[in-house]
Amino acid sequence: MKNHIKTHLKRLPYLLLVLFCLLTVSVQAASSKQKADSVSTADVQFKPLTADTTSMPAKHVVQASIRNHSAAKIAGVTTPVKKSLSLWTIFIAGFIGGLAALLLPCIFPMLPLTVGFFTKRHSNPKKGILDAAIYGLSIILIYVGLGMLITVIFGADALNALSTNGIFNFVFFLLLVVFAASFFGAFEITLPNKWANKAEENTERKGFAGIFFMAAALALVSFSCTGPIIGTLLVQAATSGARLGPAVGMLGFSIALSFPFVLFALFPSWLNNLPKSGGWLNSVKVFLGFLELGLSLKFLSNVDLTYHWHLFDREVFLVLWIVIAALTGFYLLGKLKFGHDSDVAYISVPRLFLAIIVLSFSVYMVPGLWGAPLKSIAAFLPPQASQDFDLYTPTLSGGNSNAVSTITSNEAPHKYANLFDKPLNLNPFFDYKEGVAYAQKVHKPVIIDFTGHACVNCRKMEATVWPDKKVLPLLKDSYVLIQLYVDDKTELPANEQYVSSFSHRKVTNIGALNSDIQATRFNTNSQPYYVLLNPVTETTLVTPEGADYDPAAYYTYLQSGLNLFK
Repeated sequence: MKNHIKTHLKRLPYLLLVLFCLLTVSVQAASSKQKADSVSTADVQFKPLTADTTSMPAKHVVQASIRNHSAAKIAGVTTPVKKSLSLWTIFIAGFIGGLAALLLPCIFPMLPLTVGFFTKRHSNPKKGILDAAIYGLSIILIYVGLGMLITVIFGADALNALSTNGIFNFVFFLLLVVFAASFFGAFEITLPNKWANKAEENTERKGFAGIFFMAAALALVSFSCTGPIIGTLLVQAATSGARLGPAVGMLGFSIALSFPFVLFALFPSWLNNLPKSGGWLNSVKVFLGFLELGLSLKFLSNVDLTYHWHLFDREVFLVLWIVIAALTGFYLLGKLKFGHDSDVAYISVPRLFLAIIVLSFSVYMVPGLWGAPLKSIAAFLPPQASQDFDLYTPTLSGGNSNAVSTITSNEAPHKYANLFDKPLNLNPFFDYKEGVAYAQKVHKPVIIDFTGHACVNCRKMEATVWPDKKVLPLLKDSYVLIQLYVDDKTELPANEQYVSSFSHRKVTNIGALNSDIQATRFNTNSQPYYVLLNPVTETTLVTPEGADYDPAAYYTYLQSGLNLFK
C-alpha cells in the first residue's frame, strides 16, 4: 500500500501540470459562456424598458418581467445566477493557480521544512496540527486581504471598466510579458528585503501572531515565484467586472496553497513519499511562463481592435500562438533549454503526454491561417473578418462572397464602415439612426447587436452561431443588422458630442454613444445583447436576449421576431 501511494505521489507534479493546462482552457471557455461582458455605467438610473408586449407570446412576457426585475441594479446588469457563476469561475481559476504555485521552487521545498517545524515543536501532535491549521488560515487571510485591497483601492466601478480600457489593456499586456520573462529566468521579481526581514523577526512571537508572521514571511519570500501567478489572477479577476472578483480569486489561490501544509501536518509520514526537489521545479516555472506569454496576447489584441491599429489581425495572433505552443512542446521534450535548466536525461511518460497535448494544439491552429473557424478557441481570437486570407467565409454563401451582403453596390458606404470589421461578409450598419432609417425604407425588422472589441462572447457568437445554415440567411435577408460597439474610442465630430441626460456625462466617442443608447433605451450594459426592433415604432418585437450558443434556439428567437413583425 505504501509503495502504491509513493508511486502516485511521484506522478503528482506532472498530473497537476496536465490539470493546470487543461483546466485553464476550460475555465476560460466557461467564463466566456457564463458571464456577460460589460462596460461601466456608474451613477446611472435606469428608465423602464420600452417594449411592445401586447403582441408577445406569454413566454416572452414572462421573460420580460424576469429581466426587468433582475435589472433593478446596475452592477454589471447580469442576473444574480450569472454573477454567481462568474465568481465560481474566478474561484476555480484561482484554485488552479494555487495548485500551480505549489510546484514552484519557492514553495515546494518549503513543505517538509514548515510541516516538520510544526510537528516537532510540540510533544503533543494535536498542537502541531493546530499550529499548521492556523498557518493555513493565515495564508488565506493574507491573500484574501490582498484581493480586497485591490477592490478598495481601485473601486468596483473602476475594475469593471478596465476590461474595455485600451491603456490598461496595454499595461496588462506588458505586465504579463514581464511575468513570463521572470518565469523564463531573465530576472526575479522580489519585494524589498526589509519587508521579509521584518516578518521574520516577528515569527518568534508566541501564539497566533507568531504563526501569522510565519505565513507572511512565506508570502514575501516566495513572491519571486508566486508574484506572476498572483498578478495574472488579479488582472483576470479585475477585468471580469465582478465586484468581489479579486478577493474570490485570491480565496481560491490561498486555499489551494495552504491546504497541503495542513494535510501533511495531519499525515506527516506522507512527506517521505513526495518527489524530491530538482530541475523539474524549474520546468514548471518555464511552462507557466509560456502560458503567461500566450495569455498576454489577448490583451494586446483588445488594444489593437479598440484603436483600429490593424497590426494584430487574426492571422498574426494565430501565428504567435502556434509558435508559442510549439516552443512549449519542444521545451517539454527537452529540445529547448534555458540557462538555468537541468539536462533532461529522459522524458517521463506524463511529460510526453503533456507535450503531445501542447503540440497537437499547435497543429490544430494551423488551418486557422487559411480561415478555418477554430470554434473551440474562436472567443479569444480577433474577428474572422480581420483576416486577409480567408477561404472559409466565402463557402457560407456558395463561394460567392458578395452574395452575403444585403446591400447593393450602388448604395453609399455606411457610416463608420471603414472602421469596423464586417462579420461573415455581412454589411451591417454601425450607426443607430442610419440603420433604422434604412430598415424603414426597405420594410424590414432591425436586429441591433450591442457588441464590443474586447467581448469574447460576441466573437464566439459570430464564429459559432451566426454561420449556421438557418441563422445566417435570416441575418442576411430578413433583418437589417446594426452593430453598435460600446468600447470603441473613435472621437465623434464636435457637433455630435453631447451630455447624456441618462448618465449626465459628456459623450465624446462612438463607444460612449452606443453605450448610452443601450443603457437609456434597453436597461442594460452587458454584451452581446440582441434587440429585435420594429423600425417604425422603434419598440422591441420580443424580449432582447444575450449570448445563446445553441443555433437552433437562436434561430427560433430570430424567427419569432420576424413572425411578429409580419
